[in-house]
Amino acid sequence: MNKKTKLVGGISLLVILIISITTSHYYEKIYAENVTGNFELYLPSNVTLDELIEITAPLLRDSGAFEWVLNRKKYTENIRSGKFSLTEGMNSNELINLLRSGKQTPVKLTFNNQHRLELLAGRISEQIEADSISLLNSFTDPIFLEKNGFTKETALGMYIPNSYQIYWNTSADSFRNRMLKEYNTFWNSNRISKAQKRDLSIEEVITLASIVQKETAHVQERPIVAGLYLNRFHKKWALQADPTVIFALKEKHGHDTVIKRVLFVDLKIESPYNTYKHIGIPPGPISMPDISSIDAVLNATDHDYFYMCVNIDNFGTHAFAKNLRQHNRNARKYQKWLSKQGVNR
Repeated sequence: MNKKTKLVGGISLLVILIISITTSHYYEKIYAENVTGNFELYLPSNVTLDELIEITAPLLRDSGAFEWVLNRKKYTENIRSGKFSLTEGMNSNELINLLRSGKQTPVKLTFNNQHRLELLAGRISEQIEADSISLLNSFTDPIFLEKNGFTKETALGMYIPNSYQIYWNTSADSFRNRMLKEYNTFWNSNRISKAQKRDLSIEEVITLASIVQKETAHVQERPIVAGLYLNRFHKKWALQADPTVIFALKEKHGHDTVIKRVLFVDLKIESPYNTYKHIGIPPGPISMPDISSIDAVLNATDHDYFYMCVNIDNFGTHAFAKNLRQHNRNARKYQKWLSKQGVNR
C-alpha cells in the first residue's frame, strides 16, 4: 500500500470519526432524557420563546439542548399556551412535540356556595389563567345578561356548583359561556316540568333554594324546609325567612358584618330581600345554592307546616309547627336559650 493510499484511508477514517462524534452529539441533544420528573407545566397566553425557556429550565437537565432543538424544529413563534403534563425521562424532541400539538391536560375546576359573583370570580381565578377582574366583568356584562334572560340580581344563579373538566387557559368569556351551557343542560325538561307544577320559574326555584340552603345544612331536612316555604308562598303569606333579612343587613352594612341573631328592629329594614315586609320570592338568590337545595325545592315534601324555629334539643335541625301557637312556644324556647348564651347580635 503506497503512501497516497494510506493518506486517503486515514482521512476517510477521520471524517467518519468526526461524523460519528457529531451525529452522536446531535442525537444526544435531541433524544437524551431531559425532563427530570413528573411536572405540570403552565404556559400563559402569548408566551414568548424566552419565557418558555425560562419556565422550563428548572424542569430540565439540559436547557441548552432544549433550546437548540426548539430552533432546529422551528418552534420559536406562536407558542401554544395551556397546562401540559410532563413525564420523567421525556426527551427534548418529545417535549416539543407535545407543546406543538397543543394537547393540554384539563384541570378539574370546582366551586360551591359562593355568596356573590365577586367571590365566585376569585375562586375561579385560582384555578384557571383568567384573573378575577376579567371574570367578574364577563359575569356582569349587561349585554350577555339581557341576551340570556338574566339580571344582575339573578346572574349568580346561572352557575351550578359542581366539578368541571376545563382547560387552564380558558378565557373569562369562554368560561362564562361554558357555565351557561351547563346551566341549560342542568335545567332539563324534567326539572323544568317540576318547577312549573309548583308554579315557579327557574329563577324563583334557585332563589328559594338559596334560602333553604341558608336555613339548614342538613340535606335530609331541606325538602321539608322547602315545603314549608312553598306552603307560605302559595298561601300568599310573607316567607319571613331570617336569612333574607341577614342578606339585606349585609348589603347595607357590609358583607363582613357578623350577625348571629336577628332582632325585631331588623325586620323593618327596607329592602326587596326582606321577606318579612315583602310577600313573594326575592328578586334573586341570597347565595349560590347547591344541587341538593335546588332539587329539594323541586321535590319538596308535602306537609302542613307553616312555621319553623331552631331546635335547641337537636342543633342543626328545626322544630316545625303547623300553627302560630305552636311556633311561638318553640320560638320562646329558642330566644330564651340565645339570651342565656349572651348572643345579643
